[in-house]
Amino acid sequence: MGTPERPLSDLGMLGYRSYWKAVLLDLLSRHKGNLSIKDISAMTSIKPDDIITTLQSLGLIKYWKGQHLISVSPKIIEEHLAKPQTNSFQFDEKKLTWTPHSTTTVAKKNLVGKYK
Repeated sequence: MGTPERPLSDLGMLGYRSYWKAVLLDLLSRHKGNLSIKDISAMTSIKPDDIITTLQSLGLIKYWKGQHLISVSPKIIEEHLAKPQTNSFQFDEKKLTWTPHSTTTVAKKNLVGKYK
C-alpha cells in the first residue's frame, strides 16, 4: 500500500487529490457491482483513508450506522468525468523508465575488502 509522505502541503494535497480522484472515477466508471473501500484499496494501492476523503470530496460516500458506504450511480460518475480537468495529466508508459535506487547494494560494493 502506497501513500505520500505526511503531512502533505496544501499544494501536495491538491496534486494527490486530483490524481486519486482521476483513478477512483476511472475505476468506478468501469466496474459494475458492489465494491468496498478495502476492495478499491487493493485494486488501486491507495490508502483507505485517502479513498474515503477523496470520495467524500466528490459527494460519493455516505456515513451510515458506523460504516462508510459508496453511494454512486453511472450518471453521477459521468457528470464528474464530464467536468473539465484543469490539472489532468497523461503520459506514455512506454517512455517511462525507472530503476529503484538501492543504497544497500552500493554500500556493499564499497565495503568489499575493507574489513577482511
